[in-house]
Amino acid sequence: MNELVNQVFSARPSASEQEGAIITADMRRVPREEARCRLLYVVGQLALGGLERQLYYLLSTLERSRYRPALVAWNLNPVEKYYRDIAALKIPIYGLPSPASPLVKLRAFRKLARDLAPEVIHSYGFHTNFAAHYAASGAGAVAVGSLRSDFYAVKRAGGKLRGALNARWPRFHVSNSYFCAQLAQKAPGYFVPKEFAVVRNGLDLKAFRPEQKPLGDTVHVLGVGSLLPVKRWDRFLKAIREVNKLDVGNLRFSIAGDGPLRAMLEREAASYGITGKITFLGSVHDVPSLLRDASFLVHTSESEGCPNVVMEAMACGLPVVAMDAGDISGLIDDGTTGFIVRQDDEGSLVKRILQISNDWSLRQTMGNAARAKAEREFSLDRLVLQTLAAYRSAGWVG
Repeated sequence: MNELVNQVFSARPSASEQEGAIITADMRRVPREEARCRLLYVVGQLALGGLERQLYYLLSTLERSRYRPALVAWNLNPVEKYYRDIAALKIPIYGLPSPASPLVKLRAFRKLARDLAPEVIHSYGFHTNFAAHYAASGAGAVAVGSLRSDFYAVKRAGGKLRGALNARWPRFHVSNSYFCAQLAQKAPGYFVPKEFAVVRNGLDLKAFRPEQKPLGDTVHVLGVGSLLPVKRWDRFLKAIREVNKLDVGNLRFSIAGDGPLRAMLEREAASYGITGKITFLGSVHDVPSLLRDASFLVHTSESEGCPNVVMEAMACGLPVVAMDAGDISGLIDDGTTGFIVRQDDEGSLVKRILQISNDWSLRQTMGNAARAKAEREFSLDRLVLQTLAAYRSAGWVG
């Protein structure tokens, strides 16, 4: 199968392509020798998102003079947030022909990889996994793939052919979630990853920092995430309705995020009679400030990998009440940094929200414990060290 794929996608560069400088996305011409990198990353896009933020964190913390990273954006858009942020790090960013078919982009990426001569090519998202494998095979580099969410869901979303190729190659994947890695390892069939390293997300602990909440302040209960069915915002709204029946004063709720369910959720809030109790904030770019204004976080998803917002809330010294999904049980110490609620137990969700809302001392104690855990386990230095260790496990000698 591997030989067949190489025959289909192989293409020899022309003599003219072998000469001259390499042109970066900002149109700088860099001599081939100067352009060579050690670590080459490929990502689908550089828009505002959790995956892109983690890539920025990794690149900003990496010792760049030593590891000489470079980046390829499969769908390049220079106005996207993380294009600008990564470009500010003086890291070379390369685009691929656009508009162009996936086959044309594959050949272009393979040629670029030969020119850049990296030691490792790391796909930072599932849908560019096979591209990293194919480019690495032509450049003599170690290929590393990514799995950052439910294996079956992302494989299915990629389509029959691409989903299968991205799942099978490279043979070594880095996952940000133990739950997702274990799910993939149990998957039957040929088109599945062969080896895994788990490297959980990291945080800028200076940006996500606690803020003392005075006794007597309004209790602000926050939910953060895309307004999608998998996030199960209906649970949050039902819990607010039940809390509202008890006429608990000094309490307000917010949901930060946008998506296709917003209008429906607003109508549902109105039908529950809680419109005055909850604010739909839409997309919020300054998440640290948002979290510092909150008293605790509620997370109601039915499916997760390693949710960034739970880690971010903990780093801001907030307790978290979360339905058990993905790596939640590894992030939250139940009863110490927050509470974990079974997926089928919406009654306990209400009880835990009330318990934390009514106890300022408990919020302080849990918040302090959450921050301490974040400092131990969520640092960017840990993210870099574990990522480099994963490359070595994949076969890199560096």
